[in-house]
Amino acid sequence: MDLDQLRYFLRVAERQNFTRAAEDLSISQSALSRSIQKLEEELGQPVFERKTRSVGLTDAGTLLQARAQQVLTILEDTKAEITDDGQSGRVRVGAIPTIAPYFLPGVLRQFSQAFPKATLIVQEHTTDALLKSCTQGEIDLAILALPVPARYLEFEELFEEELLLVLPPDHPLVEKEKIRIKDVEAFPFVLLDEAHCLSDTIVSFCRQRSFQPVAVERTSQLAMVQELVSLSHGVSLIPAMARECDQSDRRVYRSFSGQKPTRTVAVVWNPYRFQSRLIHAFRDHLRRSKGGGSHC
Repeated sequence: MDLDQLRYFLRVAERQNFTRAAEDLSISQSALSRSIQKLEEELGQPVFERKTRSVGLTDAGTLLQARAQQVLTILEDTKAEITDDGQSGRVRVGAIPTIAPYFLPGVLRQFSQAFPKATLIVQEHTTDALLKSCTQGEIDLAILALPVPARYLEFEELFEEELLLVLPPDHPLVEKEKIRIKDVEAFPFVLLDEAHCLSDTIVSFCRQRSFQPVAVERTSQLAMVQELVSLSHGVSLIPAMARECDQSDRRVYRSFSGQKPTRTVAVVWNPYRFQSRLIHAFRDHLRRSKGGGSHC
């Protein structure tokens, strides 16, 4: 049994399909099948149940999956610890789509200037996917909005960010000196898909003020939310960092009077994985970056 066999096995277990796993690994499907077959011969029993279009783990495969992940984690952490010089190496960073394109570019640029030998790998995904990747050691850090619905992960709050009301230029609320949350009750909302935590934050804020926003349209990208608002499809709430990056005159942003809707941005990591000096330096850099200033 070698390390490549374990990596191949884990990828097939994750993808539940030999063809997709082979594509991910950049090897032929026949080579992948032979590797798994040799693994099963060594173990004396199958690790996969072959179905028509997918595969599932046997009891032996389920046990091997847990052990293989532990073995590879220990080896990766050991290598990282031995080679840790505080200047070179990689930092794998994940961020949710409502943070990544607005906050990360400036952060990554400044960190690369301070640590030119470092390699930064960025992954953009939903909160649930990032938490899974962080738990499994596929990324070192995740930048997302609280709350964090995951056990065994640690987090640190970075900053609180206001959510701003976005309107088309000809909207009747544009001329109001003070806009209260009850002023938007009568208007339809454009929101992100339910997979995005920003929608939960917006709906929760509105419900706490005794009204349920009516979402007439949902989309997967914040930029499309902004465009639909421009076309008078509805109103929405947009993070301040996204507003800083918006140079269009087809949208107007307003801050609510009284208690304002906000979200808390945090960095999350797995305390059971080795944290190199470079990763610690990146976390320090995030603390200093905070939410101030445009990162676009």
